[in-house]
Amino acid sequence: MQSGLHPSIHAFQASQWDALNPSAYPGLLHGFLSALEDSKSVGEGTGWTPLYATVKDGDALVGAMVCFLKSDSYGEYVFDWSWADAYHRHGLNYYPKCVTAIPFTPATGPRLLIQDGYDRGVVTELLIKTLKSELSDQVSSWHILFPDEETSRDLLTQGSWLKRHGVQFHWFNQGFETFDDHLATFNSKRRKEARRERRRVQEQGIEFERLSGHAIDREALETLFQCYQMTYRVRGSRGYLTREFFELAVARIPDAIRVAFALHQGKRIAMSFCLKDETNLYGRYWGALYDVDCLHFETCFHQWIEDAIA
Repeated sequence: MQSGLHPSIHAFQASQWDALNPSAYPGLLHGFLSALEDSKSVGEGTGWTPLYATVKDGDALVGAMVCFLKSDSYGEYVFDWSWADAYHRHGLNYYPKCVTAIPFTPATGPRLLIQDGYDRGVVTELLIKTLKSELSDQVSSWHILFPDEETSRDLLTQGSWLKRHGVQFHWFNQGFETFDDHLATFNSKRRKEARRERRRVQEQGIEFERLSGHAIDREALETLFQCYQMTYRVRGSRGYLTREFFELAVARIPDAIRVAFALHQGKRIAMSFCLKDETNLYGRYWGALYDVDCLHFETCFHQWIEDAIA
């Protein structure tokens, strides 16, 4: 088997790459990664320089790891600025560093892609050796962000890693048949609060529509992007993702995209953008054109829980 490094996802055909990702984890789909590159959401000037480590068996792609050389720590949702400061105070360079991550996406998932039937330990070892041999004198450190349990097990058997523990909140459908079944797991106080908040949204005349990628037209895309940018604009900054990213993602991976829009008097005023695979929904981006009481939680959580139960 041969290993190598590649600067672009376009070194691989979509079918060849996605064959390594049978669960269709959205952050590792060829269409998602190519949308990031082609929209210039990653690449020169963004702080994210793509680098794809691969293992081939003849002409067959049997292993891959998506990495980025980082010149800052923005968009990772792991806050290591104190590490960077410590390096600086000791006269050392923290950047560039290498991260194995999904840009702007703190969603737990696979970080190793390995073809079924191949020894995971052997392929993982080749990927690690390739990256270390090529980057050891170029980067300060290597970070694997939000790996799932299988990835963690594979990596921890290869060399010495420092393990970082974090906390995320995941909702699981415990066989609920109705939204009230879900609320029945709350204590009385929280159940009343949830119902009051949902009622408050309805009283303000808000309605909702949930769309798959195939149903998102240009008008919906425009509102989606305006809402996305508004989340950052109120903080005096700009979103990491470009308008073209959303256009390309909807065109290339429509089956992996779900969007909930909030409507007031027939006009879309807020959205939550999600990615999905065979079994999971990953809430990603939220935005509203103006404030509406209790709208954030309804759009980002209650709507999708209701959808999952249905």
